[in-house]
Formats: sequence, structure tokens, C-alpha cells
Amino acid sequence: MDGVRAVLLDIDGVLTVSWEPLPGAVDAVRALRAAELPLALLTNTTSRTRDRIADQLIEAGFPVTAGEVLTAAAATAAHLREHHPNARCLLLTSGDVTDDLEGVTLVGPDDEPDVVVLGGAGPEFTYEALNGVFAHLQRGAALVAMHRNLYWRTSHGLELDTGALLLGLEQAADVAATVVGKPAEAFFAAALQTVGASADEAVMVGDDLAADVLGAQAHGIAGVLVRTGKYQESDEDGAHGEKPRHVLDSIADLPSWLGL
Repeated sequence: MDGVRAVLLDIDGVLTVSWEPLPGAVDAVRALRAAELPLALLTNTTSRTRDRIADQLIEAGFPVTAGEVLTAAAATAAHLREHHPNARCLLLTSGDVTDDLEGVTLVGPDDEPDVVVLGGAGPEFTYEALNGVFAHLQRGAALVAMHRNLYWRTSHGLELDTGALLLGLEQAADVAATVVGKPAEAFFAAALQTVGASADEAVMVGDDLAADVLGAQAHGIAGVLVRTGKYQESDEDGAHGEKPRHVLDSIADLPSWLGL
């Protein structure tokens, strides 16, 4: 693939599933390193901080650094600092990402938040918790979501994620959430800055048609869909009249596709 000067990679479903490396994934990243191609890891995962994500990838054999990991949680913190300075924020998420929320004032569910922030779904998303969020939204709290992924793949198969619940909250409270992670333009812009490349010099490799592939293409980055993770055969037909520009069986095929 001529003209590629940097690679953006999704993690879940591309490099790992339930944090176990997919076949050929470690070797593929090592090949990118050997070719000295700058890379950034873009993840909507909100159950771990960027440091913990990097540590787990390194333990699995991936040659990456924490500085190359861009999380939706860190992007959310930047958004809140800019657009809701000094706001009281209620966070509902599965996992602890508070270390990535530097400069954000977090309050408890019994307080009156200015902003409700949703991370990744999990056991914490009970009826009581969601109904409390609904009440805060009715009182005028803003709604910020780290992502709106409908589902994700684990070792147990596809499981519901925040997007499926977010749709209901938006409809019930008659509000529109601000989504900060992929496919937000600012998230991809931060990734391009990390790798020092322009949009037409980069490719985005992902298993999520909407957030990874079409999201990248909407911002001028070539999208590469892999047939792993949450991929479904119908994804190759695209959505809203747009198809993925490239499709590979897995990340293992990326080095040869790039001509490395």
C-alpha cells in the first residue's frame, strides 16, 4: 500500500479479545516497528487506564508504549476541561479510569451533577443507576458519552455496550449526548498529531465498521476493516452508502498488505 506513513490501530477485536492476543497480532506490530512506521492505539475501552492498557499489551508481547495509547477516557477529560470547566461530573462506567480523568471533579450519585458521563457498560449499569441518570438529565444535566458502541466481543461472544443504553436515555430524556471517543473528529485528530501524519498519509485498522472504519474515512483517513472481533459479514456492505475502503482477514495480514 503506497503512501502510508503511519498506522492507527484499534485494540479490542484487532490486537486482542478479552486481552488475549489474536493470532499473528504481536508479530504484525513488531513488523510495523521494524519498518519504523509510527503508530497510535485508539481505544474506546473505558475499563482500564492508558497505563494499564499499555502494561497489559507489553506483558502480552506487543512492543508499545503508554504514550501511543489514546483512550476515550483521556479524551473525555480533555473535552470536559475545555467545554465544562469546574463542572460537577457524575461518572457511570465499568472499571476504574479515574487516573485518566485528570482535572475532572467527580461527584456521587446522590449529588446534583452538572454533567453525566457514561463510560463502558457493565454490572454497574443497573436499573437504579440508569434511572438516577435519567433523573439528572431531566433536571438539566448535560450528557457526555465516552463512546456509543452498541456491542463488543469478549471470550464469551458479543455483549451489549453503552450505545444500546445510551439510545434509550437520549430518547427518554429528549437530549443528545456528546460523544468523545471514536468516531469523534477530535479523537482522530489527536491520533494524527501523535503519529505526526496527515489524514491522507494514515490508515485506521479496526473491527468496528461505524466507529473505526467509517469514522476514520469521514475524516479523510483510509479505513481497513478486519474480519476479527465484532466483525460481521454484513459489515462489508457498508452503511449509509459508504463501504470500508479495504478489508483484511486479520491484523496478521497488515504487514504484507503494506508491503513490509
